Amino acid sequence: MSTLLTPIDYILIAGYFIILMGIGVYLQKKASNSIEDYFIGGRRLPGWLLGIAGFTQFVDITGTAVIISFLYMLGPKGMLIELRGGLAIHMAVVLIWAGKWHRRSGCITGAEWMIFRFGNGPDGKAARIITAIAMQIFTIGMVIYLAKGVGIFFSTFLPYSPQACSLVVILIACAYTAASGFYGVVFTDLFQGLIIIAAVLVVSVLAIQKTWFDPNFPGLATSISGVQEWTSSVPHWKVDMPEGYGNYNFLTLMAMFYLLKSVINGLGGGGEPKYFGARNDRECGTLTFLWTSLMAFRWPMMIGFAVLGIYFVHQNIPDTALLAEAEMMIKNTFTTVTHQQWEHTVSEIIKHPTEYPQLVTQLRDLLGSTWPEQIRLTSFHGTINPERILPVVIMNAIPIGLKGLLLIALTSACMSTFDGNVNWAVGLITRDLYQGFFRPNASTKELIRISWLGTVAIGLIGYFMAFTVKNINDIWGWLMMALGTGFFVPSAIKFYWERYNGWGFTIGMAMGVGSAIVQRIFWPDMSELWQFVLTGSLSLAGSIIGTLATRPMDQNILYNFYMKTKPFGLWPNLKQKLDPQTRKKVSREHFFDIISLPFVLAWHYLILLVPVLLVIGNFKEFVGAGIILAFALGGMYLFWYRQLPRENFYEDTEAYDAELAVNKDNDQWGQTGVGKDDDSNKKKFL
Repeated sequence: MSTLLTPIDYILIAGYFIILMGIGVYLQKKASNSIEDYFIGGRRLPGWLLGIAGFTQFVDITGTAVIISFLYMLGPKGMLIELRGGLAIHMAVVLIWAGKWHRRSGCITGAEWMIFRFGNGPDGKAARIITAIAMQIFTIGMVIYLAKGVGIFFSTFLPYSPQACSLVVILIACAYTAASGFYGVVFTDLFQGLIIIAAVLVVSVLAIQKTWFDPNFPGLATSISGVQEWTSSVPHWKVDMPEGYGNYNFLTLMAMFYLLKSVINGLGGGGEPKYFGARNDRECGTLTFLWTSLMAFRWPMMIGFAVLGIYFVHQNIPDTALLAEAEMMIKNTFTTVTHQQWEHTVSEIIKHPTEYPQLVTQLRDLLGSTWPEQIRLTSFHGTINPERILPVVIMNAIPIGLKGLLLIALTSACMSTFDGNVNWAVGLITRDLYQGFFRPNASTKELIRISWLGTVAIGLIGYFMAFTVKNINDIWGWLMMALGTGFFVPSAIKFYWERYNGWGFTIGMAMGVGSAIVQRIFWPDMSELWQFVLTGSLSLAGSIIGTLATRPMDQNILYNFYMKTKPFGLWPNLKQKLDPQTRKKVSREHFFDIISLPFVLAWHYLILLVPVLLVIGNFKEFVGAGIILAFALGGMYLFWYRQLPRENFYEDTEAYDAELAVNKDNDQWGQTGVGKDDDSNKKKFL
């Protein structure tokens, strides 16, 4: 089958980019009406649209390639590794309570929320600043991860280096994200989501044509991967992973840690534009339900690529041991090549074979006429590089005419992830750093221009750092288990501990994020388990010690926060101040929130697993998982969905009036405007 793109493929790709930029230009005027419009859509966008945008934000080329690599190596059991982040299991907690708790603040950004929680004193300002800075670090890490994967992916199809391909995609994403803000994020994600679903159907059908009608597939998958019972989702305590993936040998143990980490993330999650921009409590839950349900479309596509990869390796690489010899030939020619440079080196050999005549002759003699496809799949360690399965399958196993569609779909996935994360981070630069501390009276036009600069800066910094990492799994693991843990542990405590103050949050965040950066610089090969333990322990210790070593918060500020948010946890003094009827209502809400969690966690995992089992033809486990899924859905309906209010659990006017009673003569909220007794602010709050 031809590995070249056809003119139709190029026309489709060009048309896609033209439409994407057109949407950005069309929405520019609407986004520039106000800073609220630019960053959260003016709180007017419907929940279903925000849910679709969330789905596309969680689908990207790099993450797709990483997940496919684990599904290729382990089958459905590879999903256990992606409990660390790829399954987005933390959204179960956000669905039930963390999303609506953030919305009740009336804030625009997660850093501005720190003023709402801790006040506008030195500790609240410190918490606001460090949140904004930490989010930039995390987002730059995400761009590094995206740029690395995009370069590997597109350099397979185009006659350019991974660096050049990555730069073009990043610049286009920066352009339309900066132009149209949150409106552009949401509406382009709607357009891109439809393309992604079309690609899912194509790949799933191609895979089903093999798995359902080939009785030898389970044995073939086991022989290629080396994993017993590849088609089973039942976890093994220990598996034998290829070189470079030894951290995952104790699969079940790692999965337990990943699940713990994801729940911790969810406890403090929900502080992103989609929830601040939601119209009410109910939509915070329903948009997340739609978000997670749509994610189920992603997984049959990814297991489909893994299936097609197994067949491709079986047909084209009869002796994988020869890849180790090919790896040594390349290293003997490029004696100083590092792990970070490996992808670029292989790409150069394939694209410019006449520049390396002796090496190419050796590779052809060893591997035959298909030597380019084989070294494309060769890792730095001389084994199959599972992160290359995705582009190699598209190039060699997808019929002509469909390649363009899949390339557009995966480009859409990349763009939607970039725009969502960068818009979120730039909101903190503009609202919380620039306007919050340097230019409080800046015009909307000036703030939007600062947002443009921030978007380009994050994109370019991430791009230039992308090619210092070994592979995409390496940076993804660090983002989720080290930096993510250091970021989310202090964030989780903020809802559940009355004594917690801004200094505790700031010190915990500094120790968690700082230790993740130090670990990355000095101990980059530390296992993900120990990354989690290190950053989680230090951020937790810093949060507790910093809180107990400093003065308690002003009770007026704390009362204002509690009256609006009404979280559960250690709030004994403030809960007693509620009138009996409200206290009973709050307790009922908390009871159903907590009892819903196990049902939502089971639903979340199974709704992603069930289509995977269907595609690979494991009908026995498909039926069993489907029965459990139905039970989990029943529990969700009884304990979560039936308890959702028509709009909000509590009237916003009640919270506002309570706040005025506490802060009548004391405006301590600074630029958030909350607490000022005038009609314009009341309209804004409502």
